[in-house]
Amino acid sequence: MDQEQKAVRVAICGILGRMGQEMLAGLSADPEIKVIGGSDPRAGHSTPSGDIVIAKSLAEVFTLAEFFDVTDQVERKPCDVIVDFTTAEAAVANAREALEHEVAVVIGTTGIPSADLDEIAELALANQVGALVAPNFAIGANLLQHFAMMASRFFDAAEVIEIHHDQKIDAPSGTALHIAQQMREARGKPFAGDNVSKYVVEGTRGGVAGDLHVHSLRLPGFVATHEVIFGGPGQSLTIRHDSIGRDSFVPGVIYAVKHIGQQVGLVRGLDVLMGLK
Repeated sequence: MDQEQKAVRVAICGILGRMGQEMLAGLSADPEIKVIGGSDPRAGHSTPSGDIVIAKSLAEVFTLAEFFDVTDQVERKPCDVIVDFTTAEAAVANAREALEHEVAVVIGTTGIPSADLDEIAELALANQVGALVAPNFAIGANLLQHFAMMASRFFDAAEVIEIHHDQKIDAPSGTALHIAQQMREARGKPFAGDNVSKYVVEGTRGGVAGDLHVHSLRLPGFVATHEVIFGGPGQSLTIRHDSIGRDSFVPGVIYAVKHIGQQVGLVRGLDVLMGLK
């Protein structure tokens, strides 16, 4: 079996979007991964495009196996993993389609309701394949969360700041909320509050997630920045990660694509797949 046949075969959902194009370029550059194509509702029609197939839906991708050399594959399916950075609703539908075809799933879309996550978990178990849902695929961001969880055991006060580009429509980011949640769980008891009782400008202390203040900035020139600041008697600790470009997410997705095949069921977070938890 040659190198191409050994490569993990990937289909990208939302392949014509900004993240889809970033994933196409990044994953295609790895010799152990073969992007066979993907789906996007903006696709003109479901036909091969060069060496890949771009269909209007993932269901159509799975019907186009005739365009792929699968004769030497153990299972007749066009790909081993799907990568999805679309919307929450589309990602859930794509996950259903993939898991029912016994194809592993890597999802970077946030905002998926817990009931849908439970359904993905059940489908993954029923079909004995792996599914990963992660709020952030930057390896540095996952390490930031890991270090913040460690520090939460030793500092009573902390706040979270996240900065994103000015086109992001939601605030705070899913990553910031996930970091705050993981910090509280790691600490095992409430963080200290503050003594502010007079607000000269309403909301100036940001929002409160549980018992942690979370501050959101939206500015041009940024992609994604997450920062956790801890304060204690006579000292402070700042942990910060910057995604300078969307390509910062590619190494984490590559790691996920190569390792999700060893999992069965739903993995919640890249940090779990990385063995940090």
